[in-house]
Amino acid sequence: MMIDYLNMFIGMLILIIGVLIGVAFLTLFERKVLGYIQIRKGPNKMGFMGLLQPFSDAIKLFTKEQTYLIYSNYITYIFSPIVSFTLSLIIWMLMPYYFNMISFNLGVLFFLCCTSLGVYTIMIAGWSSNSSYSMLGGLRAVAQTISYEVSLSLILLSCIVLIMDFNFMKFGVYQSMIWFIFLMFPLSLCWMSSSLAETNRTPFDFAEGESELVSGFNIEYSSGGFALIFMSEYSSILFMSVIFSLVYLGGYNLNLIFYLKVLFISFLFIWVRGTLPRYRYDKLMYLSWKIYLPVSLNYLLLFIGMKIFFIYLIFF
Repeated sequence: MMIDYLNMFIGMLILIIGVLIGVAFLTLFERKVLGYIQIRKGPNKMGFMGLLQPFSDAIKLFTKEQTYLIYSNYITYIFSPIVSFTLSLIIWMLMPYYFNMISFNLGVLFFLCCTSLGVYTIMIAGWSSNSSYSMLGGLRAVAQTISYEVSLSLILLSCIVLIMDFNFMKFGVYQSMIWFIFLMFPLSLCWMSSSLAETNRTPFDFAEGESELVSGFNIEYSSGGFALIFMSEYSSILFMSVIFSLVYLGGYNLNLIFYLKVLFISFLFIWVRGTLPRYRYDKLMYLSWKIYLPVSLNYLLLFIGMKIFFIYLIFF
């Protein structure tokens, strides 16, 4: 019994270290890709082709002086980045490994719970900094994340109706013949842009709109606090890429192709950032409630109808 728990603990430790290294190199990948999009080099001095850049960034951020605001709500101000980062790591427990890990039969529900909890950390970070800009950024982030939570869960519900299970492992079983992206291409595009909005990425990064909010909810954070917020954002991006690959691109396989798919989706996140200008805030809300919601509901009704029709064919 103890050996099992020890195996699980070591597995989780390796997973967390892997995620942290992945986040480090995702930041480097982003800076390189953005550099080439803007016809320049990107980081290329630290180590071979800039490979050590993320580590020097981390050392710089964590050794900088931490600012303590006189008017901030100190405890919540300090703890919200830590909670945010912890949440973004906890959600990785969902990765449907074949061995040594926690097996989730209700993985989809756990995913929705963790992404919903992420809202509170941003809201508290914005509120406890006691700055008008950060408060505004926090409020925007909350409204945006709650709106897109609805469309994300409804889009996911369509896939769940197809496989009739909450376990992410089952997506691989049901996509052995055809990937779900071919069955519901418009829905996968809706999911992609909803996950952009969910992770506060361009063109939906209103929570930190530099032009009007001077960096938004994290304006008062420096050094370690800023680094943790930054890392939790990139961890979420990586996780959303994994979920997209699981749900639409053939499920989980222990091979290189799965990781290449994840890398491609992460590249799309960065490509969008280098290409598209920021959206207008009211249009973002309009997009969620008046376009994605009806589309996902219609798809859901279509799939439920198809399911009932095929059950009727089989049994009668």
